[in-house]
Amino acid sequence: MEAKATKVQKSSFKTKVQKFGTSLSSMIMPNISSLIAWGLITAIFMAAGWWPNAKIATLINPMKLYLIPLLIAYVGGRMVYEERGAVVGAIAVMGVIVGSNIPMFLGAMIMGPLGGWCMKKFDQVFKDKVKTGFEMLYDNFSSGILGMLLAIFGLFIVNPLVVAGNNLISKGVDWIISIHMLPLANIFIEPAKVLFLNNAVGNGILVPLGIQQSASAGKSILFLLEADPGPGLGILLAFMVFGKGMTKASAPGAAIIQFFGGVHEIYFPYVLMKPSLILAAIAGGVSGTFTFSLLETGLKAAASPGSIIAVLLMTPKGNYLQILTGVAVAAIVSFVVAALILKTDKSGTDDLSEKQAKMEQMKAESKGKDVPSAQTAAQSVKAYKDVKRIIFACDAGMGSSAMGASLLRDKVKKAGIKNIPVTNTAINRLKDEDGLLVITQAELADRASQKTPNAMHIAVDNFLSSNKYDEVVLNLKTLSQIDPQVAEKETKSAQNTNQAGQLDYQAIKEVDFIHHDQHVGSATMAASLFKDRLKKVGKNVPVKNMEIDDLDDDQGHLVIVTKEAEKNLKLRYTKIQVVSVANLLEAKEYDYIVEHLA
Repeated sequence: MEAKATKVQKSSFKTKVQKFGTSLSSMIMPNISSLIAWGLITAIFMAAGWWPNAKIATLINPMKLYLIPLLIAYVGGRMVYEERGAVVGAIAVMGVIVGSNIPMFLGAMIMGPLGGWCMKKFDQVFKDKVKTGFEMLYDNFSSGILGMLLAIFGLFIVNPLVVAGNNLISKGVDWIISIHMLPLANIFIEPAKVLFLNNAVGNGILVPLGIQQSASAGKSILFLLEADPGPGLGILLAFMVFGKGMTKASAPGAAIIQFFGGVHEIYFPYVLMKPSLILAAIAGGVSGTFTFSLLETGLKAAASPGSIIAVLLMTPKGNYLQILTGVAVAAIVSFVVAALILKTDKSGTDDLSEKQAKMEQMKAESKGKDVPSAQTAAQSVKAYKDVKRIIFACDAGMGSSAMGASLLRDKVKKAGIKNIPVTNTAINRLKDEDGLLVITQAELADRASQKTPNAMHIAVDNFLSSNKYDEVVLNLKTLSQIDPQVAEKETKSAQNTNQAGQLDYQAIKEVDFIHHDQHVGSATMAASLFKDRLKKVGKNVPVKNMEIDDLDDDQGHLVIVTKEAEKNLKLRYTKIQVVSVANLLEAKEYDYIVEHLA
């Protein structure tokens, strides 16, 4: 009992840390475009830029001192209390801005939420007491007066505290950089990233400090501490060479997405699968930061996402070689350490699929085990009957969740499921509503449940994993087939499946062999042999070897499968024409099909 209580306490503490970190990053993430705009104007048009232009350069200071802090405060207030909170937060931050000559990003992250919170509490006390007809008067004057008071409070109280804190932190960072100890920060940053605190660390802490340093020095190494794609690339390259099973097969695609797309979350499951790999990430991060520090380089502004493309776009003139060298060193060091770990680890848990949830029902169907009837299927999908919307939620609501939503959206479309939108958002912007299915990373599941207690929740280890997505599609698809009339129609259709003479050959535009489990090789060979049959008789109908997820549900597809996989296929698709055979390589139906194909 005591151990259980301790576990709950640790989980709660972790959730609170994540929530606080997300609150910081959520004020920065929606405003990344403004940071990029400011960074590009600075890099291109400042006196030492690529194309100096004194007129355009006049935008630099106003954007840095006023625009970006106001946007941050506005978003911070909106997070707490919608538009009223946003407006009061923006008013309040002006007191912090005008009293200082440094960029007040940290001040904005204080005054924005504070303004929203004060407005919310004020309304809770007085709004219900407002007489009819005086609502607009109350709304305008309450927010205006409260904003005025908070701006004055910010000017005389918050501003001196933030300035003193900024000076202290800046001196501390400068001192750490001067003694070349900054690389040690990666000992904490890399584990924090893997625990999905990457946006909190990067955008909530390092970016504000980096902007202040860049404003005075023209560049900052702090922008590279979290955004450096080198450590993740090295780990994924190690899996490409020394991984096994699914990890080896999926690593090349993951490396491209991580390095060029900047979605660092994609390599986190690989590290979580073998926790000792965190040493590779730390070694890569420390060595990369040490190289950047040694070469005295940095970025003009935040590189978000952490793509090598974004990094190079924010690189100051004349610093490209230094930046590429630091990224390369980080990748090489993390590769070497990860390779040693993978080569010496005999735990036998190399397969990424072991970290992803298994889809038991589909496994049973594909291996010929008992398949539930329509009535049983109705019971298994009962939880899905009210689903009207599917939302992917991640820490920032951008890279990884957008990719997961795109993947599932494609599966839903191919399965012919209509009127169920699939979208993505940041976890802090989730709103509880009826008919909502929330899909999030396992590390963020507690927070998602707190935000949407009435929603249906699914937790995944990797947004690019398709196992649980198949389960979602299967259950949603089954909903349309448990109606007695539909079930009867499907039963009659199934009875005619193996009767090649019942096919509509005029509609067939493509023949597909579906592989699954142990039949991957057989399906590949069968497709090749069938293509030769057609070629010999002078017919040019396309023949493909496909996975079940890649099918389009239309009558133009003739799908040939083993009898074990037929039931799974019929649950997923309703319009395709199906022939099931005992042996994919040799079937008596093939001669008749070849003869009648157009």
